[in-house]
Amino acid sequence: MRYRIGEQPVAETITLDQGAFLTIAALSLLIGTGFIFAGLRSKHYWMTIWGTGLTLSSLVYIIFVIAML
Repeated sequence: MRYRIGEQPVAETITLDQGAFLTIAALSLLIGTGFIFAGLRSKHYWMTIWGTGLTLSSLVYIIFVIAML
């Protein structure tokens, strides 16, 4: 598409706000907790470690964001 000299193209981008990131962190917290229980139940300890890391990082992020409010 061509634009006239001096015209700026309209940028149609989606911007993510803090609510979207908190929703992703909350979902990651639930998934990580599920990984922990599934890993312990099935004795796949890599899944337990992965779930623990995901849960802890999600909790740290959520606490950090809430503390900044």
